[in-house]
Formats: sequence, structure tokens, C-alpha cells
Amino acid sequence: MEKQALLSATGPQDYDDSINPAPLPASSVAAFPEVPQNEEWASAPPAEMLDDVAGYEGTIAGGEGGFVLPPISITETTRRDEPRPQREWSIPTITEDMAREAFIQFASSKCCYSSRPAKEMVFRDLRAFNTYRYRLESFTESRSTEWKMIPFKGQFVDSSAYGMAPLPWNIIVPMPPMFQDNVSKVPVPHTSSTKGCHSCMSLGKIACNKCTATGMVKCWVCKGRGYQFSDDRCTHCNGTGLQRCDNCSGQGTRACQTCRGSGQLMLFIQLTVQWKNNIFEGIADRQSGLPLELYGKINGQSIFTEQQSRVNPIVSFPDNQINQASQTAIQEHATQLARTSPIIQQRQTIEFIPITQVQYEWKEKEYTYFTCGTENRVYAPDYPAKCCCCSIL
Repeated sequence: MEKQALLSATGPQDYDDSINPAPLPASSVAAFPEVPQNEEWASAPPAEMLDDVAGYEGTIAGGEGGFVLPPISITETTRRDEPRPQREWSIPTITEDMAREAFIQFASSKCCYSSRPAKEMVFRDLRAFNTYRYRLESFTESRSTEWKMIPFKGQFVDSSAYGMAPLPWNIIVPMPPMFQDNVSKVPVPHTSSTKGCHSCMSLGKIACNKCTATGMVKCWVCKGRGYQFSDDRCTHCNGTGLQRCDNCSGQGTRACQTCRGSGQLMLFIQLTVQWKNNIFEGIADRQSGLPLELYGKINGQSIFTEQQSRVNPIVSFPDNQINQASQTAIQEHATQLARTSPIIQQRQTIEFIPITQVQYEWKEKEYTYFTCGTENRVYAPDYPAKCCCCSIL
């Protein structure tokens, strides 16, 4: 996820984290089964075994697969839905009573804090810093292909005899829910064929490398001598110095791991479809003095959500940093994503994060604290009555 701080903020580290913040969601049916997900069975065949398939000339065996550029008809989706009328923005504020109650709860939650300053303080100033969090989500789809092989056990072979292989972007694959990352792997129709196993020369078995195909290995008791510490004959191997190979059960051969003993392989082109939720996020910080890293722990109030095939930049928000962030995010996603990974849907949101700086006096000295987020969590870097040995996050 890409995050961007529109303005930075610095400050000391004393934060009430007793409340956990909330966590930062058209399908068609494919006409073919899913590929087995066991990579040992669905491995890469040698290059000399690959067939020529029209439209898949660049597909290779192994690696990450060949990335397939979408057709121009898909990439040229620059149309945007009609812009909606910009709304009136309503920004909530905090009162002195709310600020005092939050401060008292904060002090009471700390075992080594006295609640007297929170109860006895005199307010000097409440300054609201209207802070906003902007997020753009662009849900994209990308496709790649590569050759795979699995042991042939008599299953149906969807070969070119059943038709021409469809191009990668013409294959229907079920789509996951919007804005959820997902990967689907399916065989490309009409690309399957059977080949003799290259590892065992189509025999289904290979020579055991432990016993060099003899079926016997040195006795582990007498180390192949045939006798033990004295001239007594080894009772484990009956004096032969040899014992049956446990790797091949004395057969001298074992089942080929490539074809699982069948002697035959089925080759096919595998299509990998990846859906990804690409996120741009930025904080419009008003230089309140609250450390920027604390914003990830603060819950905001959603004041705007828009979801369309293509969203338009926000232009009339009271804080121009949000207008600029919206324009930058939409432009970046259009430039970086749309050419190779078509954007299916976009969603942009604005959260209002209440930040209030409270200046107060206690015992003729002035102090400062902050109330943050929708829960009015407190950040108090210089609380005047606390145990010095207590570590506060």
C-alpha cells in the first residue's frame, strides 16, 4: 500500500493506546477446472517438449510466467462516470466538557497517574486542527501465462483437437469481490497434450541412486565387513556385509517422482489472473504537533465515499490539500496501472480525524494535551502528576 504524508508533524511520545483502532472488501463461471496447486506436480516441462500454440508464442516454462498486455479495447477505458454534485461539508467540533471527560478517563486508566490535574485543571484554550485522511483504491486485474505439467493418470486431455486456444484476455474467470486481493490459476482451454516422461524415458521408474540399482547396500551394523568386533559373523547381514536397500525396498528401482510412476505427462498452458487493490493514502496534517505515526492508531469519521468505474478528482473540499491529493492519486493510478492492469473499479474516501489541542493550567503551571479521533483518545506528553518509573506509550 502506498502511503503519503501531505505535511509532516513532530512531537513527544506519550499516547493512550487502550482502545484498538478499527481495521483498515460480477462474476462469471469458468468452463474448466482449477489447476492442482501442488507445485511439485504442476512443475515446468523442458523447453524441447513445448508445443506451438497460436497466440502464446512467448509463453515459457517456469519462472514467473509471461505477462500478457491487455487488448487496447481494455486499456483505453478513460471514460469516467458523470461527476456528482459536490456536497456540503459538515465538520464536527469538541466541547470543553468532552475534552475534560476524555482527560479524566485517560488519567484514570493509568495506574501511576493521579487524576487530580484532570479534575482540577483550568482551561486556557481549545484549538481544533481539522485533519483529514484521503484514500484512493483502484481495483485492477492482470494476466500472465506459463507452461506447466502434471502426471498423466488417464484424465481428460483438452487438446487442440477440440478447438483453437482462446487468447488470455478472452478467457472467462470468476471475479472475486471488489477491492479484495486474489489470484486464480486455470488451464488455458485446448492447450493440453500428453508426452512421455523425460525423467524416466517413459518407464515410470528410475534407478535407485542409493544402491546404484543393485537393491543392496552395506550393512550398517558391521559396515560391510561381514563380522563384528571379533571374528563372529554379523548376525544382522548373516555375514554377507550387505542388507536390503530401504530406499527402493530391494527392487533397485523406484517410482519416478516427475510422472508419479505413470511414464506419461500432461502439458498445458496455465493462465494466472491476479486481482489487486492498489491503495493511495495521505494525511492532510495541519501542523498540530501530534506525531505523524500516531495517525495510524486513530479512528476517523467517514464524511465522503465515492465508488465508480472511474472517479473524478475532488475539487471543492474545504481543505485544498485533499483536493490536491485526490488529483495526484487519480493521475498516478491512471499512469502507473491502467496501461498494464486494467482498472475495474475505483473508490475514494475522506475521513475526518478530530484533533484538538487543549492548553490548561494546574498549580500555576501551563500544560498541553490532545484529544484524538472519534473516541477522543488522549495524547499527553507532559502530564504533571505521574510516576517517573512508568513507561507510557
